[in-house]
Formats: sequence, structure tokens, C-alpha cells
Amino acid sequence: MQTQQIQVLQSGTITSPKGFLAGATYAGLKTFHEEKLDLGVLYSESPCVVAGMFTTNRIIAAPLVLNKEHLQKRPSAQALIANSGCANACVGPQGLADAKEMASLAAKKLSLKPEDVMVASTGIIGVELPMALIRRGVQRIEMSKDNGHLLARAIMTTDRRPKEAGVSLEVDGKVVAIGGVSKGAGMIHPNMATMLGFLTTDAAVEPAFLHQALKEAVDDSYNMITVDGDTSTNDMALIFANGQAGNRPLTATSKDAEAFRKALLTVCIRLAKEIARDGEGSDKIIQVTVEGAASGEEARQAARTIAGSTLVKTAVHGNDPNWGRVVAALGRSGVRVEDTKLSLYINEICTMDGGMPIAFYKDAAVQSMKEPEIFIRVSLGLGVHKAVAWGCDMTEEYVRFNSEYTT
Repeated sequence: MQTQQIQVLQSGTITSPKGFLAGATYAGLKTFHEEKLDLGVLYSESPCVVAGMFTTNRIIAAPLVLNKEHLQKRPSAQALIANSGCANACVGPQGLADAKEMASLAAKKLSLKPEDVMVASTGIIGVELPMALIRRGVQRIEMSKDNGHLLARAIMTTDRRPKEAGVSLEVDGKVVAIGGVSKGAGMIHPNMATMLGFLTTDAAVEPAFLHQALKEAVDDSYNMITVDGDTSTNDMALIFANGQAGNRPLTATSKDAEAFRKALLTVCIRLAKEIARDGEGSDKIIQVTVEGAASGEEARQAARTIAGSTLVKTAVHGNDPNWGRVVAALGRSGVRVEDTKLSLYINEICTMDGGMPIAFYKDAAVQSMKEPEIFIRVSLGLGVHKAVAWGCDMTEEYVRFNSEYTT
């Protein structure tokens, strides 16, 4: 399937696929503002096959413990409840009890069983959930096909804007949709970070293939973004597939399996790039492409190292085409490099070719770096493998914001 057959949905969101409803409210977990929301629910009108990917941090928040146990028993659910403002992490046994109660509250509202509900929390670590506020808040939530946008806002913490995406494609002669919402702006680093990614599709998908497709998409999207080098305790990506499009269930060998993979990756990349673009205090997004690597993993490692380099990030903030910082980051990435084969471009201005510096008009490079999106491309000349990573510049505002986060 060609990429152009994947149709980007205008105003696409998590409720774009058939049979999904959402709702959100302000429960009081965050400081009040008339536009703030901090508690949301996603619901499918029919049971879903579910797959998940979770943080690699050794400290795991209670909702993730609950969800991982859930998916180990059975890869299915019908709803999700999520809050922002409190991570429900590092609070002892009470954390798991509260996560279970959140599932029960959503289940009661939707006439489901608690085991049909996944749970997510995001916010400050080490603070118990104010369950009295959540109990009252759940009762106020109104479910609607149009409320996917509200759910996107309800999971925001330091985000400056909601992150939503949706696409459609043809599978087995049926039009299917994939939609999603994400949050994240800080504590973002490969292998997921303080990000939540919730995805839905009305395609019918076999559990094993759904997990495989999600893992591949996460590896090339959420796991290729970095803001500040930190990975948190609550990060997860979940996908719900309810089959309401009416296609024959997709497997890894289905003729439309690759089309589904590409469509899911398209949604995940759009969401991941918005997380990088929205990095705390940032002004610019940085896209790093490494090509000609000896292996796929080395291409990924090199791209992620460059995108995460503090010196590269500060140079981008200052519109400084100091390409030596890119080379230095590449050199410490641990991948195979031969400097005589190395080429480097900043916004397609060649600064190094065959390991030798290239004279370029610095003022033009400085001017090009004033754009909100910066492109760094490195060719290693050692193979055919390629990877793309995304990051953002580091500003004075990032330091100020995070020095005052809980004060």
C-alpha cells in the first residue's frame, strides 16, 4: 500500500474510529482554570482487543502495574480512565488500591466490570490520589462521540497544547480508522518517558498482530523522541481495537497487514513529533536523520544521541550552526563511524563531506536556524540503514520551569 492511500483525518482524534466515545471533566486535581480538565474516560461500545507498551523505568506507577497484570491475563478491555495532576506513583499499597478503585468507578458508570477498564495517571510523583475528588468527578463526565478532544486536554500536565491525530485507510474492502491522543512535554527520552499515548481503531485485529504492530510503531515514534534525557514512571502506550469496521481480523500475514502498520505508525509519529515540538520551554523541534549506518539499531542509537545532546540542543536554541557538536555527539554514541566517509547537513546546508569541513556561508546557516523546525542529516557511508529521531531546543525557560515545578 502506498503512503498516499492513508488519509489524514481533519480534526482526527481518539473517537474518530467507529464505536468510541469519550468524556472529561475538571475534578480538582490541578489548580483551577476555567479551561482545565484533569479526569477523562474512553469507552468502546463493544469489547476491544488491547495491546500495551510500558516504561522501562524500574520504578513503575500503580496504574501500570495494574494494566500489565490485566494484559497478561487477557488482551482485552472496553474502557480507559485517566487522570492528570497526580502520578499515583511511589505511594505504597494505597496506590494500587486507588488504581483499582478508579477502574471500578469507571466500570460502574459504563455498566462494565472493573476488569474491563484500563487505568492511567500522570503528574507529580509521591502524592496520593485525592479519591474523593475523583469519585465526584467521574459522576460529572458526559460521554460523547465529540469528546475525544476533551480527553486529549484532560491528560495534559505541562503540555502547552493537546496532541491528537487520526487517519483512515481501506482494509479488506472496508474503510477503517485509527485515532489517538498523547500527552508529554518533559521527562521525555527514548524508551518512552512522561508520555501517555492512547490509540483506537475500529479495525478487527488479532491480539498477537496488534501487539506486534504497536511495538513496531512505538519503536519508531515514541521511542525516538527526546526532550531532556529523563524517563518517568507512568509512561505507556495503549491501543484498543473494537472491530466495528467489519473487516476480517488482521493477522501478520493478511494482505493489508503492512497498510495497517504504516497507518498506525503515521498516527504515532504525528503524536510523537507534537510531544517533541511541545518540549518544556522549547521554541523549535529538531529532526535528526542518520543514514548509511551499518545496522538499523546503530542508526537509531546515533539519531537519538544527537537529538538528545544538550550541546546540540543549546546550539539550536542560539541559531548556532556549530556542527562540531553534532559530530561529537555522534562519536560518543557508540556506533561504528569512519570519519573519512562522514557527511553532515544542517537544514540541507553541507558542513562536512567525506570527513572534511566544507566552506559555507555562516550568515545563511544562522538565518535558516531561526526557523521553528531544524533538520540535521548525517550520512555515515557504512551501509543502507536509516533512522529518524526528534528532539527540541533547550532554553532558559526549561531550566526556570523545572526548578520551580513543585514550588
